[in-house]
Amino acid sequence: MSDILIVDDERDIRELISDILEDEGFVTRRAGNSDECMAAINAEAPALLILDIWLKDSRMDGIDILKTVKRDNPDVPVVIISGHGNIEIAVAAIKQGAYDFIEKPFNIDQLMVVIRRAMEASRLRSENSTLKRREVSNAEMIGQSAAFRALQGQLEKVTKSNGRVMLSGPAGSGKEVAARYIHANSNRAGAPFVSVNCASIAPERMEEVLFGRETAERGVEPGLLEEAHGGVIFFDEVADMPQGTQSKILRVLVDQQFQRVGGADKVRVDLRVISSTNRNLEHEINEGRFRQELYHRLNVVPIEVPSLEERREDIPVLAEYFIETCHATQGLPRRELSDEAVALMQTLVWPGNVRQLKNLIERVLILGEGTGPIEPRELPNDEEKTTDDGRVVLSGALATLPLREAREAFEREYLLTQINRFGGNISRTASFVGMERSALHRKLKSLGVVTSSKAGARVARVDEPTD
Repeated sequence: MSDILIVDDERDIRELISDILEDEGFVTRRAGNSDECMAAINAEAPALLILDIWLKDSRMDGIDILKTVKRDNPDVPVVIISGHGNIEIAVAAIKQGAYDFIEKPFNIDQLMVVIRRAMEASRLRSENSTLKRREVSNAEMIGQSAAFRALQGQLEKVTKSNGRVMLSGPAGSGKEVAARYIHANSNRAGAPFVSVNCASIAPERMEEVLFGRETAERGVEPGLLEEAHGGVIFFDEVADMPQGTQSKILRVLVDQQFQRVGGADKVRVDLRVISSTNRNLEHEINEGRFRQELYHRLNVVPIEVPSLEERREDIPVLAEYFIETCHATQGLPRRELSDEAVALMQTLVWPGNVRQLKNLIERVLILGEGTGPIEPRELPNDEEKTTDDGRVVLSGALATLPLREAREAFEREYLLTQINRFGGNISRTASFVGMERSALHRKLKSLGVVTSSKAGARVARVDEPTD
């Protein structure tokens, strides 16, 4: 959008306005009827449209063109000019989205003031929109584990394409951050990223939220699909999308156009679609809750986002990142993590994944006392209880076992936890637990503990005997 398109059925007027604007340093294009106008806009949207409201020998008048432009190119400011101006026409033009209305014969200075103000307003809206997107976008990927590097490598491969991506993984694992990373590193980075939380929108409102609506009282109200035009729309937890909406979204993916609720016109959109789920969609299809055709349209490039348990090595760096973020955004104290606190966090169970870790760090910084290092006593640990004199209280199950079996159960669980904490690295585990590597291997074999690859990392598990 770098030039000004002048549309008027009078050649002298077109050339006069064009000459004036070019003398002021603007680039212009000209059109004498609605067909020429729409062809010029479809070839490349202008920075500003100067539009005569009465166009002889045209299929569309100025109001029709205005409606179409505001539907398909809402960011283009439109200045209406007319030699038959009256208050009703001016009001109608403004209601349809025109920036201003100028009556012929116009004053050149007045025209230039209106044009400059319209282009400045358009520029400010564009900058504000960009800034808002930057404010809400968190596309920074944090981690260094093998599982994290494998995920980042997959994301890098899809950033430059336009293929649809399906992100799967447990709740809180960072699927939206992965989606924003794809957007931020793609050729659509300067365009909108619109997130649709399918689980939080009431089913009866889903279509209005996505497609927008048209009513006599309120006119056109764009939906999220229009807001995402040119950029990325992210369907978060797509399994929660109502079945009636699923079929309509499938049609949008095929045609790249739709109708607003209550409207008759087709709205064209250019979108890249990324979706996420924490469910098995093939199971949902078998249960009749998700459309198979939509699944195949969305699941062009499947990428699995690992749980925090599969990337325990990243817990310290993630925790430090959240401490810095809370300090910068909320003014909370910038505290370090003690080695003991890090070790404890790497052994905890994280059903809420990265989101749970973030919430824990924020809670500790809010409720903690002083600015010293964060200690284990400030962290929740429901599984291990100690008495006032430091003795460990055994769980009921462990306390009922004979000593040999209890020792084996403890050693097995302890070593499983430590190996997973160090990302399957036996050497680092042996160093931490104080054993020779060869001795640790023998101990693991006797306890039935093996390591295997999962999500790009080594994960320890108990080797179940086969019949």
